[in-house]
Amino acid sequence: MPETTRQLLPHLVVLRLSGDIGTKSRPTQARFRARLMRNLKDAMRAEDLRAHIVRTHNRIFVEASEPRASAVLARVFGIQSISPAVRRPVKTLDDVVDAGFEIFCDRVKGKRFAVRARRVGERTSSSLSSREVERALGRRLLPLSAGVHLDAPEVTAFIELSNDEAYFFPERVPGPAGLPLGVEGRAVALVSGGFDSAVAAWLVQKRGVTLDHVFCNLGGGVHEAGVLRVMKTLADRWSYGSAPRLHAIDFRPLAEQLQARTQPRYWQVLLKRLMLRAAEAVAKERNAAALVTGEALGQVSSQTLANLAVITPVTTLPVLRPVIGMNKDEILAIARAIGTYELSAVVAEYCALVPGRPATEAQLAVVLGEEAKLDLTWLTSALAARKVLQLRSLDLESVALGPGELELDVIPEEALVLDLRPRAAYQSWHWPGALWLDFAHAAVAYPKFDRERHYLVYCEFGLKSAHLAELMRKSGLRAHNFRGGLRRLVAHAEARGIAGPELP
Repeated sequence: MPETTRQLLPHLVVLRLSGDIGTKSRPTQARFRARLMRNLKDAMRAEDLRAHIVRTHNRIFVEASEPRASAVLARVFGIQSISPAVRRPVKTLDDVVDAGFEIFCDRVKGKRFAVRARRVGERTSSSLSSREVERALGRRLLPLSAGVHLDAPEVTAFIELSNDEAYFFPERVPGPAGLPLGVEGRAVALVSGGFDSAVAAWLVQKRGVTLDHVFCNLGGGVHEAGVLRVMKTLADRWSYGSAPRLHAIDFRPLAEQLQARTQPRYWQVLLKRLMLRAAEAVAKERNAAALVTGEALGQVSSQTLANLAVITPVTTLPVLRPVIGMNKDEILAIARAIGTYELSAVVAEYCALVPGRPATEAQLAVVLGEEAKLDLTWLTSALAARKVLQLRSLDLESVALGPGELELDVIPEEALVLDLRPRAAYQSWHWPGALWLDFAHAAVAYPKFDRERHYLVYCEFGLKSAHLAELMRKSGLRAHNFRGGLRRLVAHAEARGIAGPELP
């Protein structure tokens, strides 16, 4: 543990390793633990936290400069659970009980409680009996409480005993478990900004695989900006110990080719095959061993079992599909937990290729015949011209949503302001005089808008509104997006003396 001559940092966190690590051979465990330590140190540096990290056989102890370190540590793959803790030197049972009473007395007042003690490390690491500690501390706390309840306590006093120290904590916060990021090599994930591909990428990272991401852009600058926001969130929150890149490839020339040269019912299958080709090319450059997609069986026409069987052979690399058997609600629950849900929810589904009756059981021979009609030399040029962005160092403020003339930083006095956020958000606060309009309805109704008016649209992050403004401008309307979404709008309102809402 930390040396007595070193100044201790004030916030101690106990980390427990994923059970997957303990099942490996000794050399593999040593490699995994070394990588985990590297990732933990990177997490502290990335979040500008001072920390001292010490590893024992089955625990990691982190002294940190700020309490927010706990939330960061709980996002490092390979960590089963964490506990902000208090450490006390102990030699006797009375030492443990006195310290436990001091730490937990206020917590148990008027509540049902339980005491859970255990010895950790070598069996000889502590001469104290965990059962003896539980009974003695329980008796001491009982008069303050509403009684002991071992099955459903309102407060639990956790104690871990090791050598001449005891660690006291009121909770175990779950971590992501899995394997330390980086121990299972590298893959390339195809991402669209939607729920499924972000969750698929996270699940593969959880198994220790570092990722690069390939984005095949069919929607222009607005779509790219939305995807970058989703993937940067994944990179910043969950990619400690790695430096994920996003490779943005312009696929719009492909859409034009497919529409001009091939049968519409095969567009989706052909598109997926060509996306895998692009991802494979990037994977070979990056020495990646597999591709990752967010395909879920039967979710859309291109994801039927028959179509997946036709799509997959286009690449020689294994294709990992971690959400293949998940229901949509399961995918959405993970998206919420990992922090990508809100951003994915406002990334429009961009697909310029939506046939009326898509093939659900495409035959490989027919697909190959359609594919032969395409000039695939464009792919080499598109790969050479792709943008490669370092996600963790990317400044999102520098990302343009579209042409410069699309966005404004102020609200013109004459503009009709449209709020595209959910109705409840609009009712809570909106720009004075703004009209509420559901995005899905607006995306259909805008051709009927008054062509003499000037329109200014905004939404949560500036993505839906930028997309709508782009559509409106293409139809001849005078429309702008408010740059930066709600946060910048609120700052603009307060600068003009207009009270804004409290933002999280």
